[in-house]
Amino acid sequence: MSKRAGWLGRLGRRLNRMEAALDERRAEIAAEARGDLPGRVAPGPGPGPAPERAQAPAAVALPERPDPVSVVPWGMRVAAEVSWRLLLLAGMLWVLMKVISEVRLVVLAFAAAMLVTALLQPFVVRLRRLGMPRGLATAVTAILGFVIIGLVGWFVVWQVMENLDDLSNRVREGINELKTWALDSPFHVTEKQINDIAKNLSETIGTNTEQITSAGLQGVTVLVEVLTGMLLAMFSTLFLLYDGKKIWTWVLGLVPATARPGMAGAGPRAWRTLTAYVRGTVLVALIDAVFIGLGLYFLDVTMAVPLAVFIFLFAFIPLVGAVISGALAVVVALVTQGPVIALAVLGVVLAVQQIEGHVLQPFILGRAVRVHPLAVVLVVAAGGMIAGIGGAVVAVPLVAVTNTVVVYLRAYSREQLHPAVAPVGPSPHGATAVGVTDGPQA
Repeated sequence: MSKRAGWLGRLGRRLNRMEAALDERRAEIAAEARGDLPGRVAPGPGPGPAPERAQAPAAVALPERPDPVSVVPWGMRVAAEVSWRLLLLAGMLWVLMKVISEVRLVVLAFAAAMLVTALLQPFVVRLRRLGMPRGLATAVTAILGFVIIGLVGWFVVWQVMENLDDLSNRVREGINELKTWALDSPFHVTEKQINDIAKNLSETIGTNTEQITSAGLQGVTVLVEVLTGMLLAMFSTLFLLYDGKKIWTWVLGLVPATARPGMAGAGPRAWRTLTAYVRGTVLVALIDAVFIGLGLYFLDVTMAVPLAVFIFLFAFIPLVGAVISGALAVVVALVTQGPVIALAVLGVVLAVQQIEGHVLQPFILGRAVRVHPLAVVLVVAAGGMIAGIGGAVVAVPLVAVTNTVVVYLRAYSREQLHPAVAPVGPSPHGATAVGVTDGPQA
């Protein structure tokens, strides 16, 4: 019995150790499933001596998946952030351009009123300093300005109508001279070929009579739109001259309060830039028209005075306007006076334009409206594509004013971050000085 009891005791102790080992293994499997991965736990001491057991090795940790944002390279993340913001801005600009194209007449009329106001407002200020009431000073300035603009337009039309017969006769003579030159040229052009070309032109004109008629009707529509735009510009100019400060104060009231001080400082500076641009452009255009007109007059070119007025008007379209008006003067000289006089006119135009580009514009405009020539070409082309001639005229002053506002606001924000820096530019003065208000005035 004693032997049997000893054997049963040893068997029970072995079964207890096996059960402890199984419990330990179950705990390890459960820990691996949870990700804890603990090492093996040594079994507790059983009854009686237990053989030595080696410590089980710790389980290897599985690598965790990283955050997707941390995997994307930094440069790609920056490019993505910039891209969606650019897409948002492009969409906003596209919607803005669509809205402007729908109300293009109103926008161009108001832009023209701004340019005329920038030209006439200093005269209102001078009259008020002489003691004249604001309403009377505005009325006198506006009436004189509109009368001068109307007289210039009437003078151009009158000169064209007066010289139209002479010009048509000169054109016929020029065509005959060109025909004679073509017959005597080494190109072996025959009279039959010239007559065939003239016949084809007349047939083309007769075939496209309907298109020409529709174009004429469209021209009538354009004339009505031009007259409407002129009336809108006149009324806008009157109100801008009379209530310019109140209108600007009301606009400031629409700006958030935190951005209002910066906009209050940028507005007068932008207005000074626009005023300097309009004054400088008018003075440069007047000098171009006078000197080129004198050259045309002494060279006995037909319609020298109307051509000089056209040169003055086209000078408001930077770069492109000078080329178009100069080419028009050369073509008229070629048709009416021949190639020698045309070359002389070309020399006069190029000389005056070189003096304008290298002397007059830097001296008269100075640093107030300095815009890079590449930017001028691009914005004139874009303005012409969006709104025709009016867009080309407005494009450069718009870019000059925008550049002034951006530069000032950048310097203003830097000054706010670093108050020890000197103040940004000269303080507003004169008629452009407008205080910061908390809301619009009635």
